Amino acid sequence: PSPPRPGARYHAMEERANLMNMMKLSIKILIQSALSLGRTLDSDFPPLQQFFVVLEHCLKHGLKVKKTFMGQNKSFFGPLELVEKLCPEASDIATSVKNLPELKTAVGRGRAWLYLALMQKKLADYLKVLLDHKHLLSEFYEPDALMMEEEGAVIVGLLVGLNVIDANLCLKGEDLDSQVGVIDFSLYLKETQDSDGKQDGGITAVLDQKHYVEELNRHLSCTVADLQNKIDCLEKTNSKLQEEVCIWPVKNFSYVLLESEFFWEVAVRYCLGGMPGLCMGLCGVWKCLSPTFDYIAVTRKSLCKELEKELELQIGMKTEMEIAMKLLEKDTHEKQDTLVALRQQLEEVKAINLQMFHKSQNAECSLQQKTEAISSFEGKTNEMLSSMKQMEE
Repeated sequence: PSPPRPGARYHAMEERANLMNMMKLSIKILIQSALSLGRTLDSDFPPLQQFFVVLEHCLKHGLKVKKTFMGQNKSFFGPLELVEKLCPEASDIATSVKNLPELKTAVGRGRAWLYLALMQKKLADYLKVLLDHKHLLSEFYEPDALMMEEEGAVIVGLLVGLNVIDANLCLKGEDLDSQVGVIDFSLYLKETQDSDGKQDGGITAVLDQKHYVEELNRHLSCTVADLQNKIDCLEKTNSKLQEEVCIWPVKNFSYVLLESEFFWEVAVRYCLGGMPGLCMGLCGVWKCLSPTFDYIAVTRKSLCKELEKELELQIGMKTEMEIAMKLLEKDTHEKQDTLVALRQQLEEVKAINLQMFHKSQNAECSLQQKTEAISSFEGKTNEMLSSMKQMEE
C-alpha cells in the first residue's frame, strides 16, 4: 500500500520548523553583522531588514482570517495590541504608533510596533508576555500556529540575544504600509559558504564581542546615571512650578482684574468703532477666560479669609503671651518681697535665739550660785542645831 499523504498538521509542523530555523539564521547573522560593524544600526541595514521580514512571517503563521465590511483582514497587529493591556510599560509604543499619521494600514502599524520594541530592547519581553497568555492568543491564531506551539517560545528565547545591539530606526518617511516582505536567501547562503573560512577568526570575534558588550554596559550605566540626574532636576523643577502655581493667584489678582477691565475697554472701543465682529471675538475670549477669573477671585477670597483667621489667631496668642508675662513678672516681684521679709524674720529669730541663749546661761550661773548658797546655809544650820543640842545637854 502507498504511504498516507501528509495532512495539514504535518505541513504546519514543517512550516514551524522552517520558520524557526530561518529565525535562528537571521538573528545569528544580524548579531554578527552588528558587532562587526561596531555602530548603531539604521533601517537601511540589510540583515536588520531581513530579520523583520522573517519575524513578520513568524507572527503571520496560523493567523485567523477575520471578515469585515471591507473584506477579509489578516494582520498580526491585533495580537500586538494585547501587549498594552497585559504590560503597562508598552503603552508608550502604542501611543507612538497611533500618533504616526502616515500609517494607514494595520500591517504598517504592526511593523512600526516591532521597530519601536526593538529600539527599546523589549521585543523578547513583550512577546514573552503574549506567550504567557495563550488563551488570549487563541482568538487570533489557529491551534497549530507557531505562536501557539513550542517553536514560539524558542524564538522568544532567541530574541533575547538582540539586546546586545543598538538600533536607531526612523519611522517618519518610511513607507511601512506598502513594503513587500520577501526573504532574501542569498544572505544566508553567503554566510554558509564563508563559515569555513571564518573558523580561524572565531576566537578573535568572540573577544571583540566581549569587549563590545563591556563597552556597551559601561555606556548604558553612564546613560542611566545621566537620566537619573535629569529626573531629579525635573522633579525639583516640577515642585517649584507647583509652588509658583499655588502662589500665582494671590500675587496676580490685581493684574487679572486690570486685564479684565482692559478686555471690556477694548471690546467697547471696537464695538463703537464699527467692528462688531472683533468685539464679539473679544467677548468670546472673555467668556472663555471669565471662569478662570472667577476661580482666581474665589481662591483669593478663601486665602484672604484663611490669612485673616491666622492673623487673628496670632494676635490672640500674642495677647495671651503678654498677659502671661505680666502675671509672671508680678508673681516674681511678690516672691522676691516675700523672700526679703522671710530673710528679715530669720535674722530676728536668730537674734532672739542668741539672747535667749545668753539669758539661759546667766540663769544657770545664778542657779548654781544659789544652790551653793543653800548648801552652805544648810551646813551652817546643821552646825547650829548640833551646837544647840550640846548647849541643852
